[in-house]
Amino acid sequence: MNRPWVRMAAPVAVGLLLLLAWQAIVMLNDTPAYIVPSPLLVIRTLVRDWALLSGSLLVTLQVTLAALLAAVVLGAALSVLFVQNRLVEASLLPYAVILQVTPLVAIAPLIIIWVDDTRTALVICATVASIFPVITNTTIGLRSVDPGLLDLFRMHGATRMQTLLRLRAPSAAPYFFAGLRVASALALIGAVVAEFVAGTGGSRSGLAYQILQSGLQLNIPRLFAALLLITLTGIALFALVTLVARLALRRWHESELPQER
Repeated sequence: MNRPWVRMAAPVAVGLLLLLAWQAIVMLNDTPAYIVPSPLLVIRTLVRDWALLSGSLLVTLQVTLAALLAAVVLGAALSVLFVQNRLVEASLLPYAVILQVTPLVAIAPLIIIWVDDTRTALVICATVASIFPVITNTTIGLRSVDPGLLDLFRMHGATRMQTLLRLRAPSAAPYFFAGLRVASALALIGAVVAEFVAGTGGSRSGLAYQILQSGLQLNIPRLFAALLLITLTGIALFALVTLVARLALRRWHESELPQER
C-alpha cells in the first residue's frame, strides 16, 4: 500500500467493477433509458452533447472558482482578525456559524432577489457555502503554534506582523489547505444549488439548468452526463488543491514528507 500505483489502482478497480455491474444489470433487465441509462449510453450522450454541456460546465466552473477565491481571501482575512483580536472573533464568529448552519436553499432565493446581476448572486451563494471551513481551519492553525517559539519571538521583540508572517502563517499552512480541500467541494455544491434556485437559462446556464431541463424532457442520459461532469469537476478541484498543498508543504512539513516503510 506504500506504492503510489497501488493506491491509485485500487479505487479505479472498484469503480470499474461498479460500472460493469451497472451495465450488466441494465442490459439483463432491459431497463429503459428514460429510467436508468447504461454507462455506455451516458458516455455516448456526453460525447454527442459535449458542445452544449461543456459550455454549461464552463459557466459552473467560473462561478465555483470565483466563489472559492472569495472564500479564501475573506476567510483568511477574518481568521487573521480573529487571532489578533478576541473581541472581533467573539463579535463575528457567531454570524459565520449562523451562515453555515442555515440551509443554502433557504437564503439563495433572497440573495438572487437582492442582487441584480445573476452571476454575482451565484458567486455570493457559493461563497457563503464554502467560507466556513476556511475560517475555522485557518483560525485553528494560526493558534496552533509552539508556545516555546512564541515566547522566543516575544523575547526578541518581534512585532505582531513579524510573528504572524514568520511563525503563525507557516504553522497554519497545513490547516489552511485542509480547509481549502473542503471549501473546494462546498463551492461547487453551492454553485450548483444556487443555479437550481436561480433557474438561469440561455447561454449563461450552468450544469444545474441542464439537469433541470433534461429531467423535464425525460432526457435522462443527458441528465446523467451532466451529473458525471459535476462529479469529475469536484474530483479535479480536490486533486488540484491536494497537489498545491503537497508542492507547498513537501519540503518542510511532516504531513507531506516521505513516510518510512
